Amino acid sequence: MDEIIPLKEVFTHQSAWLLVIITVVAIAVLSKGADWLVEGAAGLAFRLGMPKIIIGATIVSLGTTSPECAVSVMAAWQGNAGLALGNAVGSIIADTGLIFGLGCVMVALPADRFILNRQGWVQVGSGVLLAALCYVIWMIQGDAATLGRSVGALLLVLLGVYMAISVHWSRQHSAALGDTRGEAELPDVVREKLAQDEAHPKPAHVLVLVAMLAVGLAMVLLASHGMISAVTVLALRWGVPEVVIAGTVVALGTSMPELVVGMTSIYKGHSELLVGNVIGADILNVLFVTGAAALAKPLPIIEHASATPAVFLWLHLPVMLLMLVIFRFYIAAAVPSGRFSRWMGVPLLLLYVGYVAVGFMIPGL
Repeated sequence: MDEIIPLKEVFTHQSAWLLVIITVVAIAVLSKGADWLVEGAAGLAFRLGMPKIIIGATIVSLGTTSPECAVSVMAAWQGNAGLALGNAVGSIIADTGLIFGLGCVMVALPADRFILNRQGWVQVGSGVLLAALCYVIWMIQGDAATLGRSVGALLLVLLGVYMAISVHWSRQHSAALGDTRGEAELPDVVREKLAQDEAHPKPAHVLVLVAMLAVGLAMVLLASHGMISAVTVLALRWGVPEVVIAGTVVALGTSMPELVVGMTSIYKGHSELLVGNVIGADILNVLFVTGAAALAKPLPIIEHASATPAVFLWLHLPVMLLMLVIFRFYIAAAVPSGRFSRWMGVPLLLLYVGYVAVGFMIPGL
């Protein structure tokens, strides 16, 4: 995001005390913005009769991935097209392994059978499609392989289809839920949630909720960017190696909006938003981020600037696919009871930590 708002360049000339103050203020703004975003999204779901998981998978995830998309497109235009593809895959790994894994360990996240049996397949299907495109094109074109503009256009068309069908699925879900509100065979977690929704006072007008969501999203994106920029400058000034900063602060910063929104949604009692945001962000990183970047400029599958140029093919893509397959198995195990078990987060977190550790051990990664 620094290509859009170059805060790091501005912060380089500021004193350490001012950077600490900026970090503290950014954390406070980040927290408040996440509160507004979650409350606006939850209220909007109530007003529109849409499941919160759908709001999380479409509106919220579209917002949190938009800056990442803009950065990837600008990076492609500026000659760093190889970064866009790695950034998208790395974000899927962080969203699934770190954010969902952490949230799952914290609470028993809800598993909506109707939504997850649809959105979940789109999630894993998007990842498999991206991996298949990369491997097939690489086998045909060799080390000069790229995801061309035609691939980008295809992914953006699929994005439009996904958004349209998500709305259709949400209407089907609302109708099905309305027909079964009084039936005893509903899982306990669903009946508990329905009772809470009915007892909850009606939220504000739709326009107010949209404004809350938009302002909260802007606060989250700007504050997270400001905090990461300030911390990065401080770390460099204090002698922390750049490779360590890239693997920790910057890597966390790319997923900071999703992480903060996810943790806040758990705290506010709307944990469906975390599940929906993770699924939606994974899908949009393929269809939206990669699609828009590839349409702007063909994306090289192998980044030759790296000391280990094939690492994307034998590390990033396999880890992404493994996480998505594990998540798919979790969905199958969770929907009968209506909840993900808390232990399910542990393997994902361990896999994410292992992935980051291997990244540190590979020179030039």
